[in-house]
Amino acid sequence: MSIRRIKKFERAVARQALYVFTFILTHLPYSVVCFLAHAFISAGFLLLGEKKRNAIESLHIAFAGEKSEDEIKNIFKMCFRNFGKGMIELIYFMAHPKMIKEKVVFENKHYLDEALSQGKGVIAVSAHFGNFPLMLLRVAQEEYPTNAIIRSARDKKVEQYFQKLRTDLGLKTIYSHPRQVCVTDSIKALRNNEFLFIPLDQHFGSGGAVFVDFFGEKAATATGPAVFAMRTKAPIVPIFIVRQKDDTHKIIVEKPLSLEQCGNEKETIQVNIARITNVIEQYIRRYPEEWGWMHRRWKK
Repeated sequence: MSIRRIKKFERAVARQALYVFTFILTHLPYSVVCFLAHAFISAGFLLLGEKKRNAIESLHIAFAGEKSEDEIKNIFKMCFRNFGKGMIELIYFMAHPKMIKEKVVFENKHYLDEALSQGKGVIAVSAHFGNFPLMLLRVAQEEYPTNAIIRSARDKKVEQYFQKLRTDLGLKTIYSHPRQVCVTDSIKALRNNEFLFIPLDQHFGSGGAVFVDFFGEKAATATGPAVFAMRTKAPIVPIFIVRQKDDTHKIIVEKPLSLEQCGNEKETIQVNIARITNVIEQYIRRYPEEWGWMHRRWKK
């Protein structure tokens, strides 16, 4: 059997397992789901290999000289726990959308309304922080026209499955590739006075990146928010979701960032992406257990 067929078979098995797991999980009482989540997360932690090494390495880069080895390991454990909880919550809440409103509240929601009232769309910048997919669904529940830039899953059938779930809950998808289609659809959404969510915290290595400071190290970062703001005059609004002690969530909306104009376009992009990245870093420093440390942010 060829490698291609083996991979195709493995994906088919994983896909069917996902469907079965989702069906069973979403038909259980939520109290039982919470109990099972703890067991799944504990078992999953024991199976981590390279992802754990990546996370510990990233934490050392970010907090060198600031946190002890025990503190770093504890942050990673909490990060993985939150990641596992978030995945199970998302699957369950998408099947029971009323629970999204019950479990997620807003802080400073008026900033979203004020930004949208300008009629130029809203560039909502965020990160792979907290249960951010849940945040997108909660915003869409407020009947805001909501779009999110998302990287497609490798399995096309799985991607179609999740895209339908997102669409049914009011969240429109703009795929990050092909790049030109992404740019065109993003600008169109803004000119239609819609929300455009852009995560800006992952390594951007396909060309066109700017290098900005992130925890004292240079990190390749996408330029989308600044470029879109320059072309459409849409306000940039930082927005994050934070897990609370009782496993509810709070969406925190920051005051819009006005675009800082510099001597030329290149410098304007550089300066404003650095400013947005600084806001993201501040949130990660405040809630380090909420960020996805398993991603290799500093690759170059």
